[in-house]
Amino acid sequence: MKSQQLKKLKLPKTPGVYFFRKGKDILYIGKATTLSDRIKSYFGKDLIATRGPHILDMVTLSNSIKWQSTNSVLEALIFEANLIKKYQPKYNTKEKDNKSFNYVCITNEKLPKILVIRGRNIFSQQYANSSRFTLKGSDTTENSHIVSKKYLNIFGPFPNSAQLKDAMTIIRRIFPYIDNDSMKKNNREFYKQVGLIPTGEYKENIKNIKLLFQGKKKSIVRNLRREMMAFAKNKEFEKAGVAKRKIFALEHINDVALIKDDFLASHIPASLFRIESYDIAHMGGSNMVGVMTVIENGTLANSEYKKFIVRTQNKSNDTGALEEVLSRRLRHIEWGLPNLIVVDGSTAQINVAKSVLSRYQFKIPVVSVVKDERHKARAIMGDETLIKQYKKEILLSNSEAHRFAIAFHKKRRNKNFLV
Repeated sequence: MKSQQLKKLKLPKTPGVYFFRKGKDILYIGKATTLSDRIKSYFGKDLIATRGPHILDMVTLSNSIKWQSTNSVLEALIFEANLIKKYQPKYNTKEKDNKSFNYVCITNEKLPKILVIRGRNIFSQQYANSSRFTLKGSDTTENSHIVSKKYLNIFGPFPNSAQLKDAMTIIRRIFPYIDNDSMKKNNREFYKQVGLIPTGEYKENIKNIKLLFQGKKKSIVRNLRREMMAFAKNKEFEKAGVAKRKIFALEHINDVALIKDDFLASHIPASLFRIESYDIAHMGGSNMVGVMTVIENGTLANSEYKKFIVRTQNKSNDTGALEEVLSRRLRHIEWGLPNLIVVDGSTAQINVAKSVLSRYQFKIPVVSVVKDERHKARAIMGDETLIKQYKKEILLSNSEAHRFAIAFHKKRRNKNFLV
């Protein structure tokens, strides 16, 4: 295909999947954060240097390009994998040995795990010895012995391992699941920390993850809406709220981490940016409390504020209290997740927040507001790009968290004084 033909195409500026074709044959399938930019990149003068001679060969042989938009980069990633599995395009398998692709597997256990596994490690020796294998799906006769014994489902292939890892982090925020790393820890304690005590809800999470990888997000949303209405009818408003927040998360998937250029603050305007600010209040270690305040759409979201009575600390240990509060908050992915976390303090507070986020496998940037002796903000520590773009919101959320924490502490102190 020639670049002159490209100029006639009205390429959308949306995420999606694209197809290079020769007649009716699909030569190559790819995904894109922005379809117009990605497809145009194949017609640059540096294509052979950036993508290699086999892709140059593919572009030359193709005579048409088709595409399909998706609502998010995550859905494009899943859609791409399903299409590669279905069509086995020549230049996808030629670009990389299929055995080195990653697959998402659901284990055949009483408490299923979600695992990301290399193709070479899934199949028996007879497949590993062959120069190439194909995976047509978990329900085919060819792979039935593998699936029935060890895995309930196998999804893939996924060519980009780094993006798949980020995608799994996003999915886990909405539908928590167990993997092998989870099992290395004290099981009961880990399950408790991330809200995975084996229940019917966990089975629903696995079911929904399966539907998501089958490209059936609409079915998940439809089922959740049905559940939400049933809970509301039975006046189980907390459960209805959980279902509602999962629906919101699915319909507003935050997949900035999947963008090739990684996280850049300039991709998200303040009107879509959620900031959560945390503060601790106590008097000499007594009546210790923590709070979370929220800014959404550029304004304070009072209905999203949360209060925490600190239970693990009985001394003046602000960092210990912050660790408890953040740990308890991150168990509630149904509340949604922030794009930025603001803490009150300095390096110690930032390190605690990053440690807790790492434990829960969340990639969320953290900044801290450093105060002077009069408790006035004198500096902000963290990502300079984020600080420059959201300085006003960071300072507002921190000030509001301090006010809210003091008010909650005084209320607790007065209540306990009267007892």
